[in-house]
Amino acid sequence: YIPPLKYYTIWNFVPKNLFEQFRRIANFYFLIIFLVQLMIDTPTSPVTSGLPLFFVITVTAIKQGYEDWLRYKADNEVNGAPVFVVRSGSLVQTKSKNIRVGDIVRVAKDETFPADLALLSSDRADGTCHITTASLDGETNLKVCLSVRQSISYSFGSISESGGLPSRSQALGSLGQENLLLRGARLKNTKEIFGVAIYTGMESKMALNYKCKSQKRSAVEKSMNTFLLIYLGILLFEAILSTILKYAWQAEDKWDEPFYNQETEQERNSSPILKFISDFLAFLVLYNFIIPISLYVTVEMQKFMGSFFIGWDLDLYHEESDQKAQVNTSDLNEELGQVEYVFTDKTGTLTENEMHFRECSINGVKYREVNGKLIGDELLFLQAVSLCHTVQISYDQPDCLVGGGDPFAHANGFSSSHMEYYASSPDEKALVEAVKRCGYSKVSASLSFSRYKLLHLLEFDADRRRMSVILQTPSGLRTLVVACRHFSPEEYIDVEKHLNAARTALQQREERLQEAFAYIERDLQLLGATGVEDKLQDKVQETIEALRLAGIKVWVLTGDKHETAVSVSLSCGHFHRTMNILELLQQRSDNECDLQQLTEDHVIQHGLVVDGASLSLALREHEKLFMEVCKNCSAVLCCRMAPLQKAKVPKPITLAIGDGANDVSMIQEAHVGIGIMGKEGRQAVRNSDYAIARFKFLAKLLLVHGHFYYIRIATLVQYFFYKNVCFITPQFLYQFFCLFSQQTLYDSVYLTLYNICFTSLPILVYSLFEQLVHPHVLQNKPALYRDISKNSLLSFRTFLYWTLLGFLHAFIFFFGSYILMGEDTMLMGNGQMFGNWTFGTLVFTVMVITVTLKLALETNFWTWMNHFVTWGSIAFYFIFSLFYGGIIWPFLHSQDMYFVFVQLLSSGSVWFAIIIIIITCLFPDVVKKVFYRHLQPTSTQKSQVTWGGGAERTREDFHLV
Repeated sequence: YIPPLKYYTIWNFVPKNLFEQFRRIANFYFLIIFLVQLMIDTPTSPVTSGLPLFFVITVTAIKQGYEDWLRYKADNEVNGAPVFVVRSGSLVQTKSKNIRVGDIVRVAKDETFPADLALLSSDRADGTCHITTASLDGETNLKVCLSVRQSISYSFGSISESGGLPSRSQALGSLGQENLLLRGARLKNTKEIFGVAIYTGMESKMALNYKCKSQKRSAVEKSMNTFLLIYLGILLFEAILSTILKYAWQAEDKWDEPFYNQETEQERNSSPILKFISDFLAFLVLYNFIIPISLYVTVEMQKFMGSFFIGWDLDLYHEESDQKAQVNTSDLNEELGQVEYVFTDKTGTLTENEMHFRECSINGVKYREVNGKLIGDELLFLQAVSLCHTVQISYDQPDCLVGGGDPFAHANGFSSSHMEYYASSPDEKALVEAVKRCGYSKVSASLSFSRYKLLHLLEFDADRRRMSVILQTPSGLRTLVVACRHFSPEEYIDVEKHLNAARTALQQREERLQEAFAYIERDLQLLGATGVEDKLQDKVQETIEALRLAGIKVWVLTGDKHETAVSVSLSCGHFHRTMNILELLQQRSDNECDLQQLTEDHVIQHGLVVDGASLSLALREHEKLFMEVCKNCSAVLCCRMAPLQKAKVPKPITLAIGDGANDVSMIQEAHVGIGIMGKEGRQAVRNSDYAIARFKFLAKLLLVHGHFYYIRIATLVQYFFYKNVCFITPQFLYQFFCLFSQQTLYDSVYLTLYNICFTSLPILVYSLFEQLVHPHVLQNKPALYRDISKNSLLSFRTFLYWTLLGFLHAFIFFFGSYILMGEDTMLMGNGQMFGNWTFGTLVFTVMVITVTLKLALETNFWTWMNHFVTWGSIAFYFIFSLFYGGIIWPFLHSQDMYFVFVQLLSSGSVWFAIIIIIITCLFPDVVKKVFYRHLQPTSTQKSQVTWGGGAERTREDFHLV
C-alpha cells in the first residue's frame, strides 16, 4: 500500500488549506486588516475587507480541492486494485493495499504486480515467467524471471498447503535479482504465477525511490510576491505619513477640536501612543486596497480555466494512440514560456524504443537485407544470431486482433498468423525477426528443441555488454554468440561447475557470477556484427532545432555508452557536424577533471559530452566552472547516467522530459516536468506537471502555449497593481483636503465591488484569450520566444512603468475632478450644489472607465467575449449605480448614495469632464505605443505587421477539439 499522493485528507482539508492560503502575503495581510476593522473604529466597514477575502479563500479552496480530489481518485485506482491471495488454502480476492509481507499472491497474464514478490512458481515447466517493466523504466521489452529453487515445481495445490513452502528467510537467503518481481511491473506471455510478498507499501523499491513532490512555484508567482512587498512598503509609508501629518496639522489651534468635531472625554484622556497607533491602523484600513487581494483568485481562475486549452489542442493530440495532452499542475502554465534548459531522456522519449534490423558484417563484408534475403550464406553467423537470445514465441492471438489479423504486421514487415515474439531486448527481437525473414527459422532455439538443447543462459549486464547461451548439439557443446567458442565435454563439466557454484552462492553472488561469466566468455572466435536501429520519433530533429532557435539549450541524458550516445545526438540534430565537441569522460580524480581547458576554446558553437562519474566529480569539486562551461555550450550530452544523477540541474529555469519511472526524480526536480505517454509506462506521467504523447509536441507546448500563458499572466499581474494604484491613490490625496480626518472618498459598496465586479471580468477574459501573434507564426519563428525569456515582461523596469502610470492616472482622476468642482460646485441646472459623495463618485466613475479602456488598448486579439465583458463592465457599473442609488434600501443603516449618481449624470459639465479626463489619461499612452512601435519595434511587433492583425482570425486558428 502506498499512501495517496495528495495534499489533504477529508479531515484536515479546511485547516490545512487555510494554513496554505494564509501563507500568502496578500491573504494574511487582509486577514489582519479584517481583524483590525472588527476591533477598532475604522473609516470603512469590516465587510469591505471580509467579503473579498472570503470570496478569494472560497474560490481558491474549491479549485485546490477539486485538483486534490482528482489525485485522490488516481491513487485509489492503484491502491484499490483487486488481487488474489492464498488464505486458508484457497484463493481470496482483496485489495492491493491489504497485502502484507508473507502473503502468497497470484498474478495472471497482463496484470501488474501489487508488491515486491519473490517468484515461487509459474505455469511454465521451467518455472520462468516474462515481465515488462515499462511503468518503472519505460522499457517495453520482456525480461525473464526465474522461480526460487526450492519452489520451482510447486503447483497451486502444493502452494495452498503452507507446510510445503520455503520460509521468507529461506526465500530471501537464496533470492537473486532474477527471482524478484518488482511492484509496478507487468506479467507477460505467462498464464499465471505465484509469488510471496517480501516488501510492501513504502518498503517496496518503487516507493523507496519515490521522492515527495515539492510545491513548485513559477517565476511569475515569485515576482508577484516581490511586488506585493513593495506595495506593502508603499502602504505603510502612506499610512505613517498620513498619521504624522494629521498630528502636525492638529497642532494648530484652529484645527484642534473644531466645533463640528469635538473630542469626547474618553478621547481626551486616552494615551497619545494608543491614539497614534489607532490612527495608524485606521489609515492602514483606509488605504489597504492598494494590495490587490483579488489578484490571487483571478490568477487561480486563469490558470485553472486556461489549462483546458492544452487538452483541447488538436495539434497536441496523438491519433494513433488516441491520447491528448493532459495538465496535472495548472500552477506552472506560464513557466512553459520561461524555459532555458531542457533535460530529455533518450530511449522512448527521443526514440520509438523499437529496434529494426538494418545491416550486418560477416568476415568484414557488409550485408544489407534485400527483400528478406542476405547476399551470402554464412550459416554459423546466422545460427548464432537465431540461437543466442531470450526471445519467446507466443502462439496466442493478440487481444488487439479481431477476426484473425496479422500479429506481426507492426514488426519489420514480418508476418505470421500464429506466432508473436516477446523479447527482453528490442535488439534481440529485431535480429530474430530479421533471420526469420531470411529463412533461418529452422535453427531457432525456440522451434527446434530436438536439435538444440539450452544448457545455460549467461544474462546480459551493462559491464560485460553481452549475453551468451550454452547449447548442446549432436556434434558437441558450444557457445553461440556473434562470436563463438567450442567446448569439449570435459571443458563443459568445468564450466557447469563454475556456474552452479556462483548461482547458489549465498554471499557475493554477483561478483562470483561475473567471474564465472568472464571465465566462460574468453578465447571467442569473431563471426560478425549486426546493425540495428532504434528509429527516432517523428520530427525530433525539427523540434530540437526549434528549441535551439528559441534560445533553449537541450541536454540529453542517457544510460548508453559514449559512442552510441554521440551517434544518436548527431542523428537527432542535438549535435551538428560542424560543432566543436568537448569531452569530459572517465574522470575519477580532481587532477584528471581538468575543466579549465574547456573554457579556452572560442569556437562559436560547442557541444559537451560528459559521463556520470565525471559529472558527479565536476559538480562536487568545480560546480561554478562546470556551470560556466555548460552555459557556453549549445548542447550537452550526459551518457552513462544513473537515475539519481539526473536530478542534478542548474539554477536557471529547467524542464525535464522522460517516459519512465527512472526519469521521475529528474521530472520532479526540474521547474517543469513533462511525462511522455509511453506504450505502458505511467509513472512518469503521474509524477509530471504536464503529459504529452510525443516529443514533437514539446515545441508547440513551449513556443505557443508557453508564450501565450506568460504574456497573459504577466499583463494580468501588472494590470492588477496598476488599477489598484489608480483606485486607492485618490483616497490618499483626498486626506490633504479633509485634514486627514480619515473620511472615505468612495462609498463602502464601491470599495467592495471595485475588484470583484466592476473591473474583474475584462482582465480575466484577456488572460484567457489574448494572442500577440498567430500560433503558426510562433511555431514558424521560434526566435520570438526570446522576447519573453528571463521574465522580461515582469522586470522591475516594466513594473515601475505600470506603477508610475497608475499614480499618474490617479492624480489626473483626482485633480481633474477637483479643478472641475473646486471653484464652483453648483453644476446642477437647478442651482443645487455637489457634495462630498458626488465628488468621490465622479472620481470613481472616471477611474472605472479609464482602467477598462486601458486594458482595451493592451488587447491585441478581440473576440466577442472581450467586447462583451469590456463594454458590459462599463454598462454594468452605470446600471448598478443607478439602481443602487435610486432606491431606498430598508436593510441598509445609512444610504449616503441616494440619488447621487442620477444627479451626477444629469450635469452636462460632468459628462464633458469625464470625456476630457479619460482622453488626458489615455492619449499619452497611445502616443507612446505608436512611437515605440514605429521606432523601436520588438520582433513580436514586427511579426504582427506581417501577420495582418488579429481581427481576421477565426476559431479554426486555435485547433481545438
